[in-house]
Amino acid sequence: MNFSKIALILVLGSTAAQAFADDNYSSAASSPVPVETYTDAAKPDIEKVVSITEAADQCAPVPVQMTYEDSHGQRHILQYQVMGTGCSNG
Repeated sequence: MNFSKIALILVLGSTAAQAFADDNYSSAASSPVPVETYTDAAKPDIEKVVSITEAADQCAPVPVQMTYEDSHGQRHILQYQVMGTGCSNG
């Protein structure tokens, strides 16, 4: 899966992530899940997006984290860079 497809999945998934958020997330958050850093070579097995953190209010690339479940039901946290929300268009 190339980067543009993953970016599209992340954008579409972020709009609906809160609607599909798992009620058991708070109990799963108590168990330590290692944070994986996204690379171009990564091929994450994303079955269900649980949550995505909001981007910082800066005009620069900032890290965000996506919590997702793979096809085996295991939770993962993937950290990747997005453009912050602090840029003005004028």
